[in-house]
Amino acid sequence: MEFALKSPAFERGARIPVRHTCDGEDVSPRLEWTDPPALTRSLALVVDDPDAPVGNWVHWVVFDLPASARILPEGAPKDASLREPAGAIQGKNDFGRLGWGGPCPPPGKPHRYFFKL
Repeated sequence: MEFALKSPAFERGARIPVRHTCDGEDVSPRLEWTDPPALTRSLALVVDDPDAPVGNWVHWVVFDLPASARILPEGAPKDASLREPAGAIQGKNDFGRLGWGGPCPPPGKPHRYFFKL
């Protein structure tokens, strides 16, 4: 099976629900993935928006995700260290804060958000 990442909160290519944006509660969406490639020791996640007016905008960075992990629960706390999955660490986003910073594009053209694991 191919390594794949998805969210039960929205379909690929669909709008991210308001709950996960600055217009809502700004909580991180639940993410799920399949078994990573053999010999993977840890994973890193980057969520970005290449359509931001200032260039690529990073909304979320998580690293040291254990290779055994298969989910990031909805509503990850905005702390450096995560309890679930244990050992994962969040970096600062381009809003200058730790953790998830949901979509908050200016009015105008639609933006795309890439979830890369």
